[in-house]
Amino acid sequence: MARSLKKGPYTDPKLLKKLSKFRAGGKDVIKTWSRRSQITPEMVGFTFGVHNGKDFIPVSVTEEMVGHRLGEFSPTRKFVKHGGKMQKELELQAKEAEKAKAASASAPAATAPAKK
Repeated sequence: MARSLKKGPYTDPKLLKKLSKFRAGGKDVIKTWSRRSQITPEMVGFTFGVHNGKDFIPVSVTEEMVGHRLGEFSPTRKFVKHGGKMQKELELQAKEAEKAKAASASAPAATAPAKK
């Protein structure tokens, strides 16, 4: 369910406090665990380290990100790949075909004499 317009976007107060300290002091990345915080125009240009459950993913905020949540740019799951034994066999065959193609392309081709 969306947040009421009269309330405005939710941004963690602790994150806003860190943002104001950052302007005064200076760090490269502002670390945060608040994935639910909405990106506001004041955040544009800063880099946030958004926690994904294991480590901090650096997120550089641009104008197009305003209105989205910080967690959207820090995935929590790592996609490995689909398949199993059959997929591995297909990939192996594709690699062998690539190697054969590269070997045939690198072999010197017979050149025809140039016509005058």
